[in-house]
This record gives sequence, C-alpha cells and structure tokens, in this order.
Amino acid sequence: MRVPLDWLAEHVDLEPGATGADVAASLVRVGLEEEGVHTSGVTGPLVVGRVLDLTPEPQKNGKTINWCHLDVGAEHAGPEGHRGIVCGAHNFAAGDLVVVALPGALLPGGFAIAARKTYGHVSDGMICSAEELGLGADSDGIIVLSQFLPGVEVTPGQDALALLGLAGETVEVNVTPDRGYCFSVRGIAREYAHGTGRPVAQVFRDPVAVEVPEPAGPGYPVRLTDDAPIHGTAGCDRFVARTVRGIDPAAPTPRFIADRVRQAGMRSISLAVDVTNYLMLETGQPLHAYDLGALQGELVVRRARPGERLTTLDGVERALHPQDLLITDEVPGEPSTSRVLSLAGVMGGQSTEVSASTTDVLVEAAHFTPVTVARTARRHKLPTEGAKRWERGVDPAMTAQVAELAVRLLVEHGGGTADPTATDVVLDGGPAPSPTIALDAGFPARLTGTPIGEAEVVAALTEIGCAVRAEDGRLEVVPPSWRPDLRQGVDLVEEVARLRGYDTIPSVLPAAPAGRGLTPGQRARRSIARSLVDDGFVEVLSYPFVAPAVHDAQGLGADDPRRTALRLANPLSEQQPLMRTSLLDSLVEVVRRNVSRGLRDLALVELGTVTHPTPGAPAAEVLGAAGRPGEQELAALLAAVPRQPLHVAGVLTGVRRPAGVAADGFERTGEPATWADAVDAARTVAAAAGVAVVVEAAQRAPWHPGRCARITTAAGHVVGHAGELHPGAVSALELPAPAVAFELDLDVLLDQVGASVQVEQLSGYPAATQDVALVVDADVPAGAVEAALRAGAGALLEDVRLFDVYTGAQVGEGRKSLAYGLRFRAADRTLTAEEASAAREAAVAEAAARTGAVQRG
Repeated sequence: MRVPLDWLAEHVDLEPGATGADVAASLVRVGLEEEGVHTSGVTGPLVVGRVLDLTPEPQKNGKTINWCHLDVGAEHAGPEGHRGIVCGAHNFAAGDLVVVALPGALLPGGFAIAARKTYGHVSDGMICSAEELGLGADSDGIIVLSQFLPGVEVTPGQDALALLGLAGETVEVNVTPDRGYCFSVRGIAREYAHGTGRPVAQVFRDPVAVEVPEPAGPGYPVRLTDDAPIHGTAGCDRFVARTVRGIDPAAPTPRFIADRVRQAGMRSISLAVDVTNYLMLETGQPLHAYDLGALQGELVVRRARPGERLTTLDGVERALHPQDLLITDEVPGEPSTSRVLSLAGVMGGQSTEVSASTTDVLVEAAHFTPVTVARTARRHKLPTEGAKRWERGVDPAMTAQVAELAVRLLVEHGGGTADPTATDVVLDGGPAPSPTIALDAGFPARLTGTPIGEAEVVAALTEIGCAVRAEDGRLEVVPPSWRPDLRQGVDLVEEVARLRGYDTIPSVLPAAPAGRGLTPGQRARRSIARSLVDDGFVEVLSYPFVAPAVHDAQGLGADDPRRTALRLANPLSEQQPLMRTSLLDSLVEVVRRNVSRGLRDLALVELGTVTHPTPGAPAAEVLGAAGRPGEQELAALLAAVPRQPLHVAGVLTGVRRPAGVAADGFERTGEPATWADAVDAARTVAAAAGVAVVVEAAQRAPWHPGRCARITTAAGHVVGHAGELHPGAVSALELPAPAVAFELDLDVLLDQVGASVQVEQLSGYPAATQDVALVVDADVPAGAVEAALRAGAGALLEDVRLFDVYTGAQVGEGRKSLAYGLRFRAADRTLTAEEASAAREAAVAEAAARTGAVQRG
C-alpha cells in the first residue's frame, strides 16, 4: 500500500518535520513492514514558463520544430532575460503557461537536462509533457497549465514541483493478510497514530465520519439472492446503490485526485472511475460505477448459472463457475432477460462500463464475504485492487458513508445532480456483528513474559477501537468493525504487545543443557549428504508443492498409492495444490529449470520429507493458546498428521564423467550417465549409512522396464529404486534423454542403523583370492547369486565382488555368465591354497543349489 505524506496528513497529524523515513519507522514500530519511501524521480529546477513567442522551422527530415522564447521568471532568466528552447510539440501557442525543466533538472528514468545544441540552436532546457514527468501517458503534447490545472492561478518562475504534486514523498508498506484495514489511508493513519504513541481521538480524522442523508424513497431496484452460499454464508449481505445524473462527460478529474491515484500506483482514467479508485484507496471500501443508461431492469446479485460468460473490463471473455458471485440485471418477472454485468468484488464487465459519453452513473457500494471474492479472483487469475481488499476483510459499517462520499465528489467535480432516493438492501440481518471475546486480564503478561497490568491492557484495546468491559480480572472485548482479524484472546494479546512496543519484550533464550551429541540417525544423514556431494552431486532444496499432472507425466498407475496426495486448503498457487508424495515429484522441476538455462550435465540430489496421507484420517483440531494441550488432545492431533518419511533422491542427466586425459596418458571421451550410475549412487547412500543392501531387477514407474533396480535391506525391506527413467516420462517431464534417477526411503534405511558400530578384529595375514564364473538363467538376479556365495563360503569369506557379466552364444540363449572375485582371509594364519579352494567350492555348491548356477569351464 502506497500512501503520499500529504494525503496521510489530511487524516492524522504528522509529527513536526516528519519525513517519509520517519513515518515509515513509526509504522514499523507497530508491526507494518516498510517496502520503501518513493519520490517522483523529478528534481529541480522545474518551473512555470510563459511562451513569449514561437517560430516554426521546417527541417530537412520532414519534421517541423518550434524555436521558442520563454519567460521563466527573473530568478531563472538567462542573460537576455528569457530562455530559448527547441520543442517538437505543436499543441501550444504564444502566451500559454507551460512546465519547463531547466539545465540541472533530473526527470524520471535518470534523464538529465542540460543546455545543448540542436537543430541549429542552443536549447536551454526542455518544455515538458505529462508523460515525461511521470504524470500519465498523455500523447497530446506538452502540458498547457490552463488545461492541465483549470482555474489555478500560476506565474512564470513558480516552482512546478509543488504545483504538480511532484515534491512530496510516498511511503509504501507491505500489508499482511490479517491487517486488511491497512489497505487504505484511513487504516495507515490509525496505525501512524499508534506508532507515535499519541491518542487516536486527538490526532486522527476519520474520512468516513460523514452524515448520510435520509433518502426520499427507494432508489434503483436491487435484489440479493444466493442459492449456493459458501460455508452457509451468503456472498453479499448488503448492497448500497446511489444515482448521480447529468454528469459532464468531459469534466476532468481534479488534479489532487489524479495525482493521489497515480502516487498510489494506479492510473487516472476518467472522473467517475477515478473517484471510485480514490475512495477505495482512502477508505478501503471498493466501489463500482455503472453507466446507468446501459442498465436494464433491476440489479440481481446471484451465483453464476451453467454456461454463462462475461467479458470483463480487461477485454477477456471468461467462462463463469457456479460459485462465482455475479452482479446481473434483468427485467422484473422475466428471468430469461438476465444479463451478467460484473464479477462481484473483482472486476466489472464491458457492457455497462462508464464511457466518454456517460452522463448518468449508478454507484455501487456493497459488502461481500472474503472467501467468495478470494475464490473468484483466484479462479479467474484476477488479483485486482478491489479483490485484494475484499479477501482481507472490509469494514461493513462504512458502506453507506463511502457511497455518500462518492456522490458528493461526482456532484462537485462533474456537475451532476444526486437523486434524493437511495437503495440500501440488507440480507438476513446484514453483516455479522463483531464477536465478544473473553480475555483474562493477566493473559497478556503470561504470554509475552512482560509485566502488563489490567489498566494497560484495557487502555491498549480501547485505543485500537475495541469496546471493553472489565469485571474481577475478566475482560469482555468487542473488536471494532474494521478489525475482522480479531477473533480470539491471542489476537488481542498481539495488539497489546505491539502498542506497548515489540522492542520492550525481552528476548530470553532458553539455557541449552549438556547433551549426548548427534543421534546415530543424525550422523548417518550427514554422512549420506557428505558422501553424495563427494561423489559429484549438488544438493538442492525444492518446494514440496506439486501439480496433479506430475503423476500423469511419470506414468503412475491409477491405483498407485503415490497418487494419494494431501491437498492444501490454501495453496500458494492453484497450479501446485498438492504435497509431494515422492521427492522426484519436485526434484525434476529443479532439473528442468537448470536445463532451460543451459546446464545439461547435472547430478542433483535432495534430502527431504514426503507426505503420505492416511485415507479417512480425522481433521486436525485447532487448539487454543490459553494452556498446554492435554494428552488426549495431543494424541488426536498427532493422529491427524499424515506420515512424513525422510527420503533421498537424485537425478543425473548428460555427461557423468567429462572428457579429459586419463592417468595412463590416453585421452578419455565423456561418459554419459547410465542406469548403473543411479544404482551406484544408491549403494553410496547405503554404504554411508553402514547398511548392507541387495540390488535386484524390478519394474516401477517412472523407471524404464528392464533398467530399474529395487534396493532392499538384508531383511527384505524395500528401501527404494534406481535406474533409467522411462522415455515417456522423460519427454513428459521435459528432461534431456536419457535421464537416470534414484529415490530411497531413509526412514527404512536408517532403522537398520545400530546405536554403535562394532569393528571386527583385523587380520594381519594375507588374503587369498579366487575367481569363479557361474552361468545362470538370464532372469536370475546377480544379488541372489552373491547371497548364495556368501552363505556357502563360510567364515573365511571376507568379500565378494561382481566384476563381469557376459551374454552370448558361448553360454546359450536365455543364459548369462556372472564372474565374481572372492577374497578369503583367516584371523590366525595364512590360508593354504587348498583351504581357499575348498571354501570356493562350498560357495559354488550353495549357489548351484539355490539358483541353479553352473560353473563355467
């Protein structure tokens, strides 16, 4: 929210000499975040000049320029008593008063003005247009002050910075979702009073404190209906409509309104539209103006019907959703004539837009529920200024007053006449009243850890506009209508704390007791991350929010449990409303982003949690802050929390080992990442955790059938999968082909980590090595053969390593040869060749019994 200081000063007394930085500091003191202090970007000298004469001079390029002499006042006059300036505009004449930037001035965008020779003259400054000064995109030429500021007396040499509102500062603050009332000058003025520690009643002037006259009768007919209320609450509970007739379509927007709308970050359009925007910025109440001549029949507020469409003011035709709240019109008794006019609280439609020929205007000031407007704005991707205010809550007590202010401005500056009648329709008793909150007077002191007496609590709550009744240490508090965020005791404590000053609340760190260091699981996680980084991976952190389409892109089956994802009630983006059930869901987005920026040789890894909701689990209860929850409440809360296991996943694309010169001096070509690299990375994770795993062939999306390995523990628990991603998944996920990946469940893996690792006695005797080649059926996993060799070799076996796999005519169709190196060692002696051979033969015999292996000749 941007607030010009001169506008703020109309509603609250600024401290003497307060600058934009001082105001921003006062607002920060009460919890608002400063975004910056802005100026127009124009520095002087910028003055009023009178055109003494101008001489048109045609140029060789076909352009005609004007050589002008200007009176810029005695203080700024040149040696000849005036200034000579070249100007290419033609919308002014001798005698006109214009705006002149003299040498030394700086215009928006860092454009410095200096005397320079051009078109055969020395141009001693520049005659400015509105666009050049940042006052709007005026394409009619330079500013002629008699037209730009009608009725304003100016003289040559007068400072144009102050005249055009370019000298002031604008403070910008970030408005959090719970402080919607600060989306207005009215709200910021209140907060400034709080920030300076002065009573609001003494320094604040409420812009909506106006008298609304009694209407002479009912105004334009309006009917409120809602056949699909959200959470049982109607989308619109009050609608005020006022009519102003006979407005001059050519009436300009008053300069102060146009300047303030511009300084707040919006553009000036027309008188009627500017008035609605101006009052929205000043009070926080969004308004809408209709061309009365374009309306037919009564206004009806209702939900959208199947097949209805609307072309909004931005020129986009939109298909409407049944939950969209609409403003429509129809001939009474003829529902078939119903016509959609606007998306309530979000954006109007083109059919009733105020145009350059509009003379009669209907002003709408309604009260819409936040959830209705928020959902409509998100559904149609229309984060308008009005929608931003509605979804944070608008004061329901000022609806009629803001409509009255709009009528007064249109009558005063547009020359119109207000109808003596008015419409004020209330549905089901109107907006819900503020709740009564019970508060223990000692609760703020307990929660903040600061001594705060009952009198101070009552004074602070009264200062923010609450009605407070105190009795025996108990307070009954009714928040003001502009604070819908105050709903429970802790909200009130926050108000007391911020008015007292967050800086007065001590920061007390709890004492850190002596501990036993990292747990085995923590040490294992660190070792895993360090080992993967040492292996060439780059650790990343991705957002855990994903789109439903990622499961289709991965080719997951319809019954795959990974499709059961937790949907967020209020996602950051409607395109990513789900919590990830696999790290690959979000990690592939990081890979895709890097590839799109030219990085194709990637090895990315992430350690993070995934979310696996339990079907039918109860919803978590929102617990209060008055005291510690009981054991049953904690148990119910934990039962509602979905399981969130810790996973590790990695993706490799492009070249795994770059080209270069090998140790033997020969040139080495680059080696692309293969499925074996993904399996090796999975083995690296297991080795870092100190857990033995078994690798065997498997099939699982999104991996390629035949190039996918399942990783299990020795006890048979599935840890995860690794291999090459399926070409279809690679294409759908927009990854470079081929791409390989692995994902392991660290909770399963780390369950196998003991409290301590027992190191076996080391033998000082030499090892005996024996190689064996076994022929098995092609579908027999190498891991099964290895397990059989280990079981049969006995205690002398120290290690088994697969070093060759062969398929071909020599071993027969459907068969493969697996070559293993077996290392034997005894703790108390040097093994003889006979002992090593006997152990090898025992291992081969066990492999033959378990897998049908035949020793290759």
